[in-house]
Amino acid sequence: MGEALIVVGQGMAATRFIDELGKRALGRYAVLVIGAEPFRAYNRVMLSSLLAGEVAAADIELKRADWWARQGVTNLHGAPVDAIDRAAKTVRLANGVVLSYAKLVLTTGSHPIRLPKPGMDLPGVITFRTMGDVGAMLSGAGPGKRAIVIGGGLLGLEAAYGLAKAGAKVTLLHLMDRLMERQLDAPAAKLLLQAMEEKSVETLLGADTAAVEGEGRVEALRLTDGRRIPADLVVCAVGVRPNADLARAAGLEVNRGVLVDDGMTTSDPDIFALGECAEHRGIAYGLVEPAYQQAAVLARRLSGDAEAAFEGTVLATNLKVAGVSLFSVGDFMGEGEGKEAIVFDDPAAGTYKKLVVRDGKLIGAVLYGDAADGLWLQALIRDARPIEAFRERLIFGRAAVESEAA
Repeated sequence: MGEALIVVGQGMAATRFIDELGKRALGRYAVLVIGAEPFRAYNRVMLSSLLAGEVAAADIELKRADWWARQGVTNLHGAPVDAIDRAAKTVRLANGVVLSYAKLVLTTGSHPIRLPKPGMDLPGVITFRTMGDVGAMLSGAGPGKRAIVIGGGLLGLEAAYGLAKAGAKVTLLHLMDRLMERQLDAPAAKLLLQAMEEKSVETLLGADTAAVEGEGRVEALRLTDGRRIPADLVVCAVGVRPNADLARAAGLEVNRGVLVDDGMTTSDPDIFALGECAEHRGIAYGLVEPAYQQAAVLARRLSGDAEAAFEGTVLATNLKVAGVSLFSVGDFMGEGEGKEAIVFDDPAAGTYKKLVVRDGKLIGAVLYGDAADGLWLQALIRDARPIEAFRERLIFGRAAVESEAA
C-alpha cells in the first residue's frame, strides 16, 4: 500500500494532476480525490455550451469512471471537506468522517463573486460557476423569460450567450466601456459587441448596478442612472476569487490565494496547492493552462524529481465566445515608448489581428476571429525570439513565415 495522498477538489486541475502522476508514479501513492460537487470532474470551460444545449452533461465529463479506476484512485463525490488538522495530518468531511494523509494537495478552485448590492440574496439571483448553476439557470430562464447578466468578462459573455441560445431575452450589463477589457483592445472589443448583439444579447456598457428588486423573488434590476430593467433571473458573473478558505483556517500562509513556492509546496512541507486556489510569486492565475503546468510540476516533484519547478508563465487567453475565436497574450495594448503595433483588420471577414513589437521582439498580440496562430505567437513571446527576419510576414501568420523560410 502506497503513501496516503489526498486531493481536495475534483476539477480540471486535479484531473490533470492525477493524469500526470499516473504517468510517472502509478501505484506509489494510495490516492483519494474528494469533490464537493456530486459529479465526476467536468470541463468548466464547456458549461456555456451545456447551458446553450449544444452538448449534454455526459459530453463535458473529463474522465470516465474506468479511467479513475485504472489510476488506482478512489473518488468521493458530494463530500465537502470542512477542516484540515495539520498536526494530526487529517481532513474532516462535512459529514464528520475523518481521513488521514501523508501528502495533501489542495485544488479547491475559486469562489464566484457576488456584488455587494441590495437584493443580491433574493431567489432568482445566481452565479455561474458550476453544473448546479447551469441547472438553476435553465429552470429559471427558458423561452420567454427575461434574464440579466452582470459582467462583460468571459463568464458573463458565456452566460449571456448560453441563456440566449436557451430562448431567454437577455440583457448583458458591463461597468466598463468595452467588453473583456482585460483581454481585448478597443477594436476587437467592438467586434465582439457586434457579435453578441447578433446573437440576440442586448448589451449595455457603462452600466452600474444599484440594486436588485423584488418581493420574495427577483423582479427587476435598477441601475445607478435610474433605469429599471425587468428580470426573471439575474446572473452575477463579475469574477472569482481563490478559494483559500480551508488553507486559511488550517493556518497555512495565504494572501489572495494559498501561497506556494516553485514546487507548488505551501508553508507546510506535506501540503501542496495548484490551480485557481494557489498564488505563486504574487500571481493567482485563474486560468486553465497555468494550472496544467503546475499539475505537471507537482506530479514530477511527488515522483521524486526535486528539480521540477514552476517559474511562472506568459499570461494568455485562448477561447471561443459566442462562436468567435479569441486570443490575447502579453502586452497587447501596445501603449508606451518604443512599442509598435502591426494591425490587420478585415471587418467583412470578421477578422482582426494586432501584434505589438518592441526592440525587434514580439511582446503582445490580440486575435479576433482567426486565432489559429495564437499558441505559436505565445511561444515567440515566451522565448523572446527575434522577429526582424520575418517581421513583414508575421501578421499573415505562421504559414506565411515558414513557407518563406522554406
